[in-house]
Amino acid sequence: MTIRQLHLLGSPVLRQRSTPVVAVDDAVRRLVDDLFETMHAAKGVGLAANQIGVARRVAVVDVGEDAPPPLVLINPRIVRASELLETAEEGCLSIPDVYGEVERHLSVTLEALDREARPYTVELSGFKARAAQHEIDHLNGVLFLDHVSAVKRGLLLAKWKKSRKGHSGYVKDVTPEPAGEL
Repeated sequence: MTIRQLHLLGSPVLRQRSTPVVAVDDAVRRLVDDLFETMHAAKGVGLAANQIGVARRVAVVDVGEDAPPPLVLINPRIVRASELLETAEEGCLSIPDVYGEVERHLSVTLEALDREARPYTVELSGFKARAAQHEIDHLNGVLFLDHVSAVKRGLLLAKWKKSRKGHSGYVKDVTPEPAGEL
């Protein structure tokens, strides 16, 4: 497993619609492992392949809940979404330190392939449903900023630009925090 660089707002791959995975092979399984490793090192709860510069329909979600366990989402599709909506604050590893209120479906049913290419269906609700919708948006080239009002988006983008002053490029190394002493 490898901790990969994160692509930040402004990187063209974040706005690209990811291509479907034709066959789940060792390269795709390595990508899944790298996504989990990078996400955990960055202290995230989800990560899509295009956030590490790979425009393939692969994402992972781990919000720390056991049921269902951490999700591997290969070629995910939302097949049902609740009519009930919920608004909550979201952030993104590709837009560090910027947060906005986003309305999402309270529960969703997904179909996807796991890391062994087995198809599965899962019903998600609450925070796990929100995280999965956020990652599927990434696979479609959509960012959480696209779900906030134009005025709020302008304010958040101004904050982002100010925080990036003096920084060039659209990739960031992820450095895991060292384990604490016992």
